[in-house]
Amino acid sequence: MTDDSSRARHDRITRHGTPGARNSLAFWTDAKHPLRIAINYIFVWLARISPSLQARRWFLRRIGVTVGTGVSWGLEATPDVFWPELITLEDHAIVGYDATILCHEFLQDEYRTGEVVIGERAMIGAGAIILPGVEIGADASVAANSLVTTDVEPGATVAGVPAEPMRSDSSNRGVPDDTVDADEE
Repeated sequence: MTDDSSRARHDRITRHGTPGARNSLAFWTDAKHPLRIAINYIFVWLARISPSLQARRWFLRRIGVTVGTGVSWGLEATPDVFWPELITLEDHAIVGYDATILCHEFLQDEYRTGEVVIGERAMIGAGAIILPGVEIGADASVAANSLVTTDVEPGATVAGVPAEPMRSDSSNRGVPDDTVDADEE
């Protein structure tokens, strides 16, 4: 991805200042009511362990996640417990086992929130982490255990920490773009 996509993610993030010398997580009850977080947590837990895809979608919708038709939510996958209403899963998206979608970041002097959109027929691999403000394009794929810090173009495949686009030619399948020697091209 280019630097423009990184800026785009940061442009979509809302910054919320916090008072005092303590870090922003110390003020989480000012950001969201504790009862709302407790209810969200119960529904997140149920969505993570339910054997039924239909039930998982139902639990996600109850906490505000926008869930399209035919979405598959993997076992142990975790939506943001503070701001699940900022997650959009478009039709037929797949979120793999133990993936995490975050819509917030608690930092020292502020916390940040940002919508995450998983496009139609996009696939998020097992254990992947999606950061706030990221958009995953339609038909895109995120490899297992990747950390997605920037937008993923429609149809692209990304992998790694941080996730980077994979080569599209079959001779270097599975090799990130910047790791192929110039002699090989």
